[in-house]
Amino acid sequence: MSKIKICGLSRKCDIDYVNELMPDYIGFVFAKSRRQIDVRKAEELREMLNENIRAVGVFVNEDINKVADIANNSIIDIVQLHGSEDETYIKSLRYKTDAKIIQAFKINSYEDIKMANESDADYILLDNGNGGTGESFDWCYVNNIERPYFLAGGINESNLEAALKLQPYAIDLSSGVETDGFKDYDKIKNVIRTVREFKA
Repeated sequence: MSKIKICGLSRKCDIDYVNELMPDYIGFVFAKSRRQIDVRKAEELREMLNENIRAVGVFVNEDINKVADIANNSIIDIVQLHGSEDETYIKSLRYKTDAKIIQAFKINSYEDIKMANESDADYILLDNGNGGTGESFDWCYVNNIERPYFLAGGINESNLEAALKLQPYAIDLSSGVETDGFKDYDKIKNVIRTVREFKA
């Protein structure tokens, strides 16, 4: 069964939703975005979060020390790198924190899949490269992936079952569970039910 990540939480009611519905992961966006929150807000929301849900912090080319501090202060469990961070960055980050690392890849070709396969990160995330836009990439490239991956980009209730047939390690949703730019309880509930009941 694929795991579920609901990304871009920013309000107390978002935490209420996930505490009831229990996805496996949630995401706090620290990078510039309409879903961006600051460290203080993330800390406040994390304190409310069910301890069985893993918190992921999304960063784009952020200072390594800041990323490590946020992880080491238990605001997040996992670091997600969504910029141009390279293997040197990942290696340096590992010296500063024991947090697991997800590296995101913009998938436009089989060469992008090759790079994802070779990443030193603990997990990889396959996306269209423009996080939170509701746009997907051509999933035909996924056939060449050789390791567990988070599938992101344009996943919503209409294409969720097609995404699950690819057997990703996890499904990552943000705009696909929103209405008018805010997390929608019913959409999150429907998505989680679909994933948990899905039979390959």
